[in-house]
Amino acid sequence: MPGSRKIILKHVMSGICTKMNRSKQLPSDIMDTPLNRCLNTFDITLLGVGHMVGAGIYVLTGTVAKDIAGPGIILSFLLAGLACLLSALCYAEFGTRVPKAGSAYVYTYISIGEFWAFVIGWNILLEHMIGAASVARAWSGYVDSLFGGIISNTTISITGEMHEELLGKYPDFLAFSVCLVYALLLGIGVKGSAMVNSFLTIINLSVMGIVIVMGIYYADEENWAKGGGFLPYKFGGVMAGAATCFYAFVGFDSIATSGEEAKNPSFSIPMATVISMGIVTLGYILVSAALTLLVPYYEINPSAALPDAFSNVGQHWVKYVVSLGAICGMTTTLFGSLFSLPRCMYAMAVDGLLFGFLGNVNSKTQLPLVNLVISGVTSALIALLFDLEKLVEFMSIGTLLAYTIVSASVIILRYRPSFETTACKPASTPGSEISASTSELTTPASEIVNLTGTLRVQYSWLGPIFGNCEPGSVVTGSVFIFTTFSCALCTLFQMATWELESIIWWTVVLATFFILILVGCLVVICAHHQNTANLRFKVPLVPFIPALSILFNIEFMVHLNILTWLRFFVWMIIGMLVYFLYGIHHSKEGEGNSSYSILMTSSEAVKEKWGSTTKTNLKAVLMQRKTTSGDQSAIIDDDDDSTD
Repeated sequence: MPGSRKIILKHVMSGICTKMNRSKQLPSDIMDTPLNRCLNTFDITLLGVGHMVGAGIYVLTGTVAKDIAGPGIILSFLLAGLACLLSALCYAEFGTRVPKAGSAYVYTYISIGEFWAFVIGWNILLEHMIGAASVARAWSGYVDSLFGGIISNTTISITGEMHEELLGKYPDFLAFSVCLVYALLLGIGVKGSAMVNSFLTIINLSVMGIVIVMGIYYADEENWAKGGGFLPYKFGGVMAGAATCFYAFVGFDSIATSGEEAKNPSFSIPMATVISMGIVTLGYILVSAALTLLVPYYEINPSAALPDAFSNVGQHWVKYVVSLGAICGMTTTLFGSLFSLPRCMYAMAVDGLLFGFLGNVNSKTQLPLVNLVISGVTSALIALLFDLEKLVEFMSIGTLLAYTIVSASVIILRYRPSFETTACKPASTPGSEISASTSELTTPASEIVNLTGTLRVQYSWLGPIFGNCEPGSVVTGSVFIFTTFSCALCTLFQMATWELESIIWWTVVLATFFILILVGCLVVICAHHQNTANLRFKVPLVPFIPALSILFNIEFMVHLNILTWLRFFVWMIIGMLVYFLYGIHHSKEGEGNSSYSILMTSSEAVKEKWGSTTKTNLKAVLMQRKTTSGDQSAIIDDDDDSTD
């Protein structure tokens, strides 16, 4: 192979890892955006509440109470809410740091790197696509049940049934229409759609209030003593119920997605996160208590839990109130998914990881309208054809993976010295970097920043091991090890449950070893200085709260079945093709030094055969491109640079 070709290929291949790990640099004015910053704390809070409180509160409560936890469903919702709150707090801190659309995708891009950011963003797209389609299908099914099945029966009589494995029983044209109509409503503008969402959410919360008050009024405390008492399925049932109830809280990430349209994101995002999580958790607990006090858990009808429970006490009219709340709840959940999906596409396209036209914003509505059309049509087609029950669990992997990486990113950024000093600075020239570094050394603030990521005095005994490492690198490595061994520990609990309960020695030793590694990682992280400068909101008790969040999310992931993981890997293969064939070469973070694109687009470089291209000719071509495109990275070093 000719020498010049070897040089080119070596240069191209050697930069792959660097490109995959490059992180996003924030602009000097972090609040600048083509989107419309018009949402206040009230709007964002109800957006989060509406996305979380869907039909699940009217359906999920009955199923979990009867078959999994009994009256202990109250504890299940409490534990699930606390577990979800851990991740929500991490999202809230990032929403304060980075008020941009894209949610977990942007947070990962800034803290960990481009490749993992794309993985998270790609899965967020799937999460919201399937989420919107599944809610539309549930909305259609609920309306159909109110009319005695006339819609489904008429459709089947016209089109017949579909008998493929992943397809639904019949094409759901009502669900298809619902997705398109709600996408059109979102196209009126973010403030108008937020007002509609707030109105429907308030109706849903009012229905919940009626259910709670009526349930407590007709409550019979003896129902908690029947059929095995308050915990008929023991504490194991409470934990199993918590794992199921956890997904009822999925949706708070829509709060973070609205960061680029919030008037005051540093205040609104954390405040809306905490308030919405509190409202939703309290609502689920009180509705569950009302249900299990109205009727013994073993007599609950899972398909119509609340209407049947109130019918037992002679209050048949409540059925119509519950139906109104369910319709409003499903509508706001669908709004939440269709609100988040186009903005995640927009964030990835602006960074160059998805196709450029997806980054366009309509000047009149200040919305990414093309993305909204694509989101509505795609979700509508999925709702029309597919059996969503088999795909909803598939959606859970991406959600939990995003929660895990955001929690890890909070720890990494808290101990990284460079974030606060570089995140909000404009791109600088070499001369300005020298002057800036000189001035930073003379300022008191820089002394604090320079301590970030270094060992504390009281942990100086760790100096021989970690003393020579770059600030922040030890914490990053510890987070990676903590996450890896959390996977190992949760897998052991899942695969060797009987052995652990029987105290088989090797499982106890292995579990103890894994736990000691986790504790050791936390000790090493705590041994370093944190950087909390300029944060209006921060997660308390770092690294412990984010670490617990990582552990809980991984525990939920290992409970997913093998088919779900296989479907996940198929989706990721498609994503890797998009990233390596398009995203990695068009990333905006690589525009200033992308020699690969220069080589591939240079018309001068192909004037001679590859085998006869000399070092001098190649250098002349590249230096000419450098002067016209502003590329400041030299591909071939030469001792004769002074001759140019």
